[in-house]
Amino acid sequence: SGPSGANVMTIRPQGALQAVISAAPPAPNLAVPPGAAVIASNVEASNLINAVRPVYPPLAKMARQQGSVKFQATIGKAGAMEDLQLISGPPLLVQAAMDAVKKWTYKPMVLNGAPVEVVTTIDVNFSLAE
Repeated sequence: SGPSGANVMTIRPQGALQAVISAAPPAPNLAVPPGAAVIASNVEASNLINAVRPVYPPLAKMARQQGSVKFQATIGKAGAMEDLQLISGPPLLVQAAMDAVKKWTYKPMVLNGAPVEVVTTIDVNFSLAE
C-alpha cells in the first residue's frame, strides 16, 4: 500500500483499503465558497476521522468496471461534508462513491483561531485486482 493519510480510497470487492496521495487542486470550473480554505487532499486527509467504505456496486463488478471517482468536496466548519461535486468517474461507480463520501467526517480545520470551511479533492478508486 502507498503512503497513509490521503483522500484516496481504493475499493476492491473483498480487498483491503489502500491509501495513495492525490494532491490535485480543485477543478477550475467548480466554485469555492467565500472564506473557504483550499487544502491539498493529502493534507486534509490527515484530518479524516471517519471514512465510510463504499460498497462495490454488483452491476459494476459484473461489467468488470474499474476506475477512479473524483470529487470536489466542501467540508464544513464542524468537519461534516457539506457539498460534494462530481469531477469525473465511471457512471456505474459514481453513486456508491458519493453515498459513502457524503458520510465522511473530518477534524475541523482551524485558521487564525477560528474554524473554516475546507475545499479539497477526494478520489475513490475501485479495483477488481485479485
